[in-house]
Amino acid sequence: MIALVWTANVLGWPILHIAIGFISLRVPPQVFVRDTWLTAPRSWEQDGHVYRDWLAIRKWKYLLPDGAPWLGGFAKKKLLSRNPTCIARFLIETRRAEIAHWFMLGCLPIFFIWNPPWARWVMAFYALAANLPCILAQRYNRLVFNRIARSRCRTFVRL
Repeated sequence: MIALVWTANVLGWPILHIAIGFISLRVPPQVFVRDTWLTAPRSWEQDGHVYRDWLAIRKWKYLLPDGAPWLGGFAKKKLLSRNPTCIARFLIETRRAEIAHWFMLGCLPIFFIWNPPWARWVMAFYALAANLPCILAQRYNRLVFNRIARSRCRTFVRL
């Protein structure tokens, strides 16, 4: 029984990550054109200054893996071009990635079913450590690019 629990824990997370990533990449980009309640910028984020000043996100976000290219998606490590079309696509893909990571984090209660209480804490720590930095990086990047887009062209604001 213990081997089965360990196997479910060790293989469960990667399978969920890959499955949710794969499914999210198959959703049409039009779904992610606009912010939702979940992805909308919050006033407390201060246009990304909270992430930059308090969390020093620019110092560590490059360390995060970008799983989208592994599954045939849009690479978000670097902005390939500064043209408006590329920036708009980047914004869409940051929303897609943020929502995918929220779904991954939302799978945490599944692991509570078969794990003892101490292991639930381990699973919660892993889920937060694996997804929260990615969510923060996506939000920060989107806030920065929205700010750039607003300053360059007012048409991006309507995206």
